[in-house]
Amino acid sequence: MAGKYDVIVLGAGAAGMMCAIRAGQRGRSVLLLDHAAAPGEKIRISGGGRCNFTNIHAGPKNFLSANPHFAKSALARFTPRDFLAMVESHGIAWHEKTLGQLFCDNSAKDIIYMLTDQMRSAGVDLRLRTEISTVEPVAGGGYRVSTSEGPFEAASLVVATGGKSIPKMGATGFAYRIAEQFGLPLIETRPGLVPLTLDPQLLQRLAPLSGIAAPAEIRHGKTAFREALLFTHRGLSGPAILQISSYWREGDEITVAIEPDVDVFVMLKAARQANGRQSAQTALAEILPKRLAQHFAEGEGISGNMADQGDKRLQQLAAAVQAWPVKPSGSEGYRTAEVTLGGIDTNCLDSKTMQVKTIPGLFFIGECVDVTGWLGGYNFQWAWASGHVAGEAA
Repeated sequence: MAGKYDVIVLGAGAAGMMCAIRAGQRGRSVLLLDHAAAPGEKIRISGGGRCNFTNIHAGPKNFLSANPHFAKSALARFTPRDFLAMVESHGIAWHEKTLGQLFCDNSAKDIIYMLTDQMRSAGVDLRLRTEISTVEPVAGGGYRVSTSEGPFEAASLVVATGGKSIPKMGATGFAYRIAEQFGLPLIETRPGLVPLTLDPQLLQRLAPLSGIAAPAEIRHGKTAFREALLFTHRGLSGPAILQISSYWREGDEITVAIEPDVDVFVMLKAARQANGRQSAQTALAEILPKRLAQHFAEGEGISGNMADQGDKRLQQLAAAVQAWPVKPSGSEGYRTAEVTLGGIDTNCLDSKTMQVKTIPGLFFIGECVDVTGWLGGYNFQWAWASGHVAGEAA
């Protein structure tokens, strides 16, 4: 005899736990299943262990999707303020970093404890280390989930098993397989918020810069992000690169402007006037790390005193620093990607409930759906919001 519930949620991540809490609070009997040994593993490692749990500026403009309007309803019905109220009601100390990012003062585990505590209060049956083999509709309505713990049935099934990013943490394409099984369309998936790699020749030239970080603006078409850039032994990383990686496609070029708040040409001219005997490399090292200044000066073949450099040469050096075209060879892939772009086509989902329009009782939430946030707490906010609205309806 199958264990029977009102709602079965697959995946004990951010979206799944939030959905289970809300459904349980409505008096629904809820079973939450996960193959992992602990809930919320991505929460635990996020934000350097402090969990960037939301962003106070989160709105539809901060998300990528084939349908940019889809996220509006859920985000409006469960806002960053709503999640913050939960955090504060549990006495979790938090602080705001740059660009509206909210972090725990102590540990990401505080968020996990809060969610598991709320699940207990809502009567959610959490079962970990449970392998799911098949999901199938039941004649007359509802769903049967076959697992290593036996079969379970429910009127509503919520799929919250995430995307493909960070497989070593247990990520799989399970949600997409269920979607395909039920004939739902998928938007092509690819790694997002991921470091970009460079071809071996360029990598060799940049090798001495590995480990250096600098403020930068990274542009791709009309999209630009201003945050830190980090040179690595594989290519380029840092928040600005992770952000632009979600917009970049293989074969595309990006433009790097280092120290975008400084007019480098004006600065170099002032340095030439103030001390014509210094080298261009020394002048540039006033605003850039020494190795980076050396790289650009040598790359442009600029040697000798500043007094010997005409405006044209200084403009050339400034352009190398602030209009540097780079063609990445690829990305580091799902191994290090923070999120998965694409996923279940939002056209087949009701934006108010996350339920499949043509299949009663079947819901998809969180990262497996074609809604991907920027870096900085936005993806957690989508998890909370999509989980909450599904929990209201399941």
